[in-house]
Amino acid sequence: MGRDVSRRTFTREDRQRYRERVRRCLDALGTMLAQRRFSFPRRQMGLEIELNLVDSAWQPAMVNGVVLEKIADPSFTLELGQHNLEVNVPPRELAGDGTLGLERELRSLLGTADAKAHDAGTSLVMIGVLPTLRHEHFDRRWLSHHQRYALLNDQIFAARGEETVLSIDGVPMPGRGREELLSYAESILPEAACTSVQLHLQVEPEDFAAHWNAAQCLAGVQVAIAANSPFLLGRALWHETRIPLFQQATDTRPEELKNQGVRPRVWFGERWISSITELFEENVRYFPALLPDTGEEDPVEELAAGRTPSLLELRLHNGTVWRWNRPVYDVADGVPHLRVENRVLPAGPTVLDTVANAAFFYGAQRALVEMDSPLWTRMSFHAAEENLYAGSRHGMRSRLYWPGAGWVSPDELVLRELLPLAHEGLRACGVSDEARERYLGVIEARCLARRTGSTWQRETVARLEERGADREAALAGMLARYVELMNTGEPVHTWAVE
Repeated sequence: MGRDVSRRTFTREDRQRYRERVRRCLDALGTMLAQRRFSFPRRQMGLEIELNLVDSAWQPAMVNGVVLEKIADPSFTLELGQHNLEVNVPPRELAGDGTLGLERELRSLLGTADAKAHDAGTSLVMIGVLPTLRHEHFDRRWLSHHQRYALLNDQIFAARGEETVLSIDGVPMPGRGREELLSYAESILPEAACTSVQLHLQVEPEDFAAHWNAAQCLAGVQVAIAANSPFLLGRALWHETRIPLFQQATDTRPEELKNQGVRPRVWFGERWISSITELFEENVRYFPALLPDTGEEDPVEELAAGRTPSLLELRLHNGTVWRWNRPVYDVADGVPHLRVENRVLPAGPTVLDTVANAAFFYGAQRALVEMDSPLWTRMSFHAAEENLYAGSRHGMRSRLYWPGAGWVSPDELVLRELLPLAHEGLRACGVSDEARERYLGVIEARCLARRTGSTWQRETVARLEERGADREAALAGMLARYVELMNTGEPVHTWAVE
């Protein structure tokens, strides 16, 4: 969720100062880009996974502070809800066996953390939306004990002026009718139900726009073949319910502003770009500050003195505009760099699935960037956005638009077009043959089986209900089996419905 803030209330003067400081940050960033001050020694990847804690009855366990203390590892941090944690894996080179090392490290980190969580009577779960969440878990008292979360909650509700409305039409379960959700919340904790994987890739400044555009093209395919969030508050909804839920949970717009076309803070965007500055400028132009906290540094003066500015206000503002592919400016060891942060994927089901999803994204993205005729010159931005929502709603059963292929199912698109491109892209990135074959082999097998975490969850719940379980018991029973299979480490396309 980003850095902490130093105060609980903000004045008109605070907001004016913050707006001026963000403009100074933009000026400094423009100068740095023009003067080529950015580091790019090698192509590095990074990864974050948001996690859930459950108790022995498979219900949310609101004890993340206790579990974090037991884990005692700086790789783990608190997240928004008290049933959430996040693990951050240090960046590493994508080339060679970097992805294999990532898989080993994730298995070790999560295995150790889960053992420590057991000491507190809980277990870790990697899943897009925890299916046993109930309305009472969205009560404000379950916010994590961190000033930023409480302040962000207050600022979003002050901007909207009314409670959160959760309204999602479902996709029918096998042999069932359509289910719908209409609910309300008086906190932003529905956002804590959205547990995701965030993929980072360091890129050269002049290549940023191409990488971002490519990531936007891939978003719909990514969610369709990796969906893992079919249930919310007892209802069977979208295959990747996380997508509409996250948008609604953080929406600062009352109905009147929605009707006027005001942009949501969870945003796909509205056009292809030619520079990273366009995204930061859109953030400033369209979105009022939620946390207008300023530091002491003047970024232009820092730059003039030969130092690297932190661009604190720009980064803080960027952290409250939740693009599905987010631009990131960061500084490591005093040297600035740029990253694309891909945010569309759900957590889980397994470490192997997660790393396979990452490898597919990095490979396909690289291949699209290196095309002689960029895909985004042949595809409307609106089509890419519609692909995201179609893939999220229907998963493997969606129909996506792709230039040269027309309307096609995601599994066919991957097997015929994108998997060969991903192999080509990973080779271009210097990824070892062993790693490339291992992870893209998982993606191929998943598409051939047409089995995602979402399809497995929905089929398992339907089977349990056929045997007489009510929805609550079926969800708990499914989650128990899910965790058992998750801990075997075998990818989701091999999971049987029993």
